[in-house]
Amino acid sequence: MKLIMRSEFDNLRLNDNHSYEADSNGDKQVVKIFSGGTLIAKMVKHKKSIRYFGIKNYQDYLVSENY
Repeated sequence: MKLIMRSEFDNLRLNDNHSYEADSNGDKQVVKIFSGGTLIAKMVKHKKSIRYFGIKNYQDYLVSENY
């Protein structure tokens, strides 16, 4: 997985075709986004640090925002 921008993560999370789950354990919170049971992105929040990760071809799952 590689780092992605927050806007790209939000695009994936808000897509109705994708599901997500959240898990928290103490200071650490993880949100995982799935497409058809396959993990495509995750957010890791540890204390004040937030990082967004996507799989190698995460761009294939993005929704076009051109209206």
